[in-house]
Amino acid sequence: MSESAVADGDADGSADGGTPADEDTSADEDTSADETVPGAPAQPAAKSFDWRGWTLVGALVLSLLVIPWTMIYLQQAQTFLESLGLGLRDAYLVLPLVPAMGLGALAVWSAVASRRDRANQR
Repeated sequence: MSESAVADGDADGSADGGTPADEDTSADEDTSADETVPGAPAQPAAKSFDWRGWTLVGALVLSLLVIPWTMIYLQQAQTFLESLGLGLRDAYLVLPLVPAMGLGALAVWSAVASRRDRANQR
């Protein structure tokens, strides 16, 4: 067997990664490991990372990265803030309020959706 086949993890040395022809690939393996033991906790269902997870990630990025960096540059954006009718002090108070309200609403939405999903599984 060549060293490159061993380095690639290919035990039979074939380029396609298949199994050797003389190896038995039938399902004669012990299936007792798949059986559940009485009294053992059930395995949790696999959760997928869908649009709800990405919504949470987006809210956290906004809250922990975008808003703090925006607050650093408020001094340079003072003319823009005045056009909105906000002073510098008002902006420092209102800007952190936006992600706080958003994360609070996201937490309530997530809790209600989780409870609804749990009720539908029963």
